[in-house]
Amino acid sequence: MASGIQQAASAAFLLGIAAGVSAATPLDGKAAVCPALWQKNLPRLQDDSPQNLCQYSGKVALVVNTASYCGFTSQYQGLEKVYARFQQRGLVVMGFPSNDFGQQEPGNSKQIADLCFNTYGVKFPMFAKSVVTGVQANPLFKELAAQTGQSPRWNFHKYLVDRRGKVVGSFPSDTSPEDPKLIAQIEKALTAP
Repeated sequence: MASGIQQAASAAFLLGIAAGVSAATPLDGKAAVCPALWQKNLPRLQDDSPQNLCQYSGKVALVVNTASYCGFTSQYQGLEKVYARFQQRGLVVMGFPSNDFGQQEPGNSKQIADLCFNTYGVKFPMFAKSVVTGVQANPLFKELAAQTGQSPRWNFHKYLVDRRGKVVGSFPSDTSPEDPKLIAQIEKALTAP
């Protein structure tokens, strides 16, 4: 006979399936529902190993398309500072290199990783280079654009996603990661249930 916790977890799983979300099991072993936005596998920058984005379910996420040779590339430093400042409260910054704008990300994964990790000390999750706009966009950026009606128009466009997998802000490239308006939105998302 299943315990009350197991029955509740099974019911949550079935409700999640009906609502278009899947169950994920975090490290604490409790079943959690993974929002549709995160139900994707995308390759990690370092080794192209597929990463299930459901691991970010329940976190506030700042999703950014990046490039190594852009006037905004120094934003890696600000993104890392914001990540370090808020990581313990549940923020994850997610970087997605793209060569969509001005051919400013021509390198391979090793070259991009070297720049991110060695030049800027990036510790937040970075994903393999992909398309982030148009019909060929990776599935995450397709859904981000669908939720907001805005695709990135240049490198370092930022989407802020709440703990429930809903986009609560979209910020253009010239918005610094440490801009007070962006920080205020991050704070608000972190304090929301």
